[in-house]
Amino acid sequence: MAETVEFRNIGKFFPGIRALENISFHAQKGYVYALMGENGAGKSTLLKILNGDYIPDTGELLVDGAARRFQRPKDAIECGISTIYQERQVLQHMTVADNVFLWDWPRSRAGIIDFDLMNSRTVEIAGRFGLDIKPEARVGALSVAHQQMVEIMKAVRRNAGIIAFDEPTASLSDKEIEILFSIIKKLQREDRIVFYVSHRMNEVSRIAQKIIVFKDGRLAGTLDQDKVTTGELIQLMVGRKVESSISESYADRKIGDVAFSCGNVVTDKVRDISFAVKSGEILGFAGLVGAGRTELMRAVFGIDRIRSGQFILFGKPVKIDSPGVAIKNGIAMVPEDRKDQGILPNISVKGNISIAALKRLCRLGIIDVDREDIMARNNIEKFGIKTPDAEKLLLQLSGGNQQKTVLARCLECNPRVLILDEPTKGIDVGAKAEFHRIIFECARAGMAVLVISSELPELLVLSDRIVVIREGTVSHELERKDFSEETILKFAMPRHGVKRPNGAS
Repeated sequence: MAETVEFRNIGKFFPGIRALENISFHAQKGYVYALMGENGAGKSTLLKILNGDYIPDTGELLVDGAARRFQRPKDAIECGISTIYQERQVLQHMTVADNVFLWDWPRSRAGIIDFDLMNSRTVEIAGRFGLDIKPEARVGALSVAHQQMVEIMKAVRRNAGIIAFDEPTASLSDKEIEILFSIIKKLQREDRIVFYVSHRMNEVSRIAQKIIVFKDGRLAGTLDQDKVTTGELIQLMVGRKVESSISESYADRKIGDVAFSCGNVVTDKVRDISFAVKSGEILGFAGLVGAGRTELMRAVFGIDRIRSGQFILFGKPVKIDSPGVAIKNGIAMVPEDRKDQGILPNISVKGNISIAALKRLCRLGIIDVDREDIMARNNIEKFGIKTPDAEKLLLQLSGGNQQKTVLARCLECNPRVLILDEPTKGIDVGAKAEFHRIIFECARAGMAVLVISSELPELLVLSDRIVVIREGTVSHELERKDFSEETILKFAMPRHGVKRPNGAS
């Protein structure tokens, strides 16, 4: 296994964007290196160079002192490098075992794939994670969290000496995070080199020994984790002091009458859920991964059909059987799965924003290009979307900037009810504060806002009330005066002997 990795004067440039410039640092076995910085700072670009997805324009990568210039990911894998990206890299139509052994399927002497060996080794690896994931299960049928765990299982199976994690906990429950951390610590004890990209300060303090800070494509500092404060780290990352969203005032926000209510709704994934949200109110939804929060919002937005129950919008029953109907009724949604359900990757930033407002932009069936340009520029400025121009393909932007674009598109629908499912997942601290301000502004404008977040501190900051979902139904509802992480967790924990609906997440 590799003992050292060195990035020497690495540079990477795209049209109009300096992604990385003069990045130099050295990593050695037995350490976990946290890569931190705002979205677009260059962290993921560096991982893609390490993984062979990108070729650096300047500088070189050295493994154990030998220069390496990977032309493709396969070259990196053969060099003992595995990278787990924030967005899942799994083949959903194949089984778990097929994905774990992808392109490296064991064969018998007769050349036939040994499925029994694949399945037994997959069970063994899953056991190391404490996961009850069947090797024969189709990956597409698993929850987002379990799909990401399959990615981790694949990297562990390769026994790579260098393993990079790009926001691996974004879709994991607390229990799964603890399992992941135990695996990473074991990898460290085995003298592997681990790179770990995360925006979560508490994770970095627990898992990393060294912190590599990026700012606008450059190296801002290499720090010992135990010798830097959170405030110093944030200021180094963003170049300014970031105020906490909790300082936002509620005094200038008027909460009106009930805007939307859900009455005794039952779907394939949730059972007998009722709640109500008022205009100008932020209603938070808490629960463990698998509790059914996302499935509930998919039903509200018309993606999933309801078996029984009803939705009432401003006092009138409404049938929502498709996202188009939801949007016509003033309901917009930022989905949890940005890659598969949120972005239009091969369309420009401008196109991703304006597609929700084409009727307003069209005259006699022809898009008013000037108005579309103005709309795009206004949103890019308002949301701080980092892009050289509005024509840039959304796929080429960082995850945080993609998320800002999706939110901008939703708000161009002029919604009266706004659903935000994990809106700041994978977002850096500076952008998160901006998102929180936007959420408060939406509520001040009179929108009824529904927020799902797996980060309890975020829910405590944003919410006027919190609905706790457990095993597909409402476990409890908390008023702000009763908020605490301990109380939420008490009502979120599964009851003994009761199973949640299959597949709920």
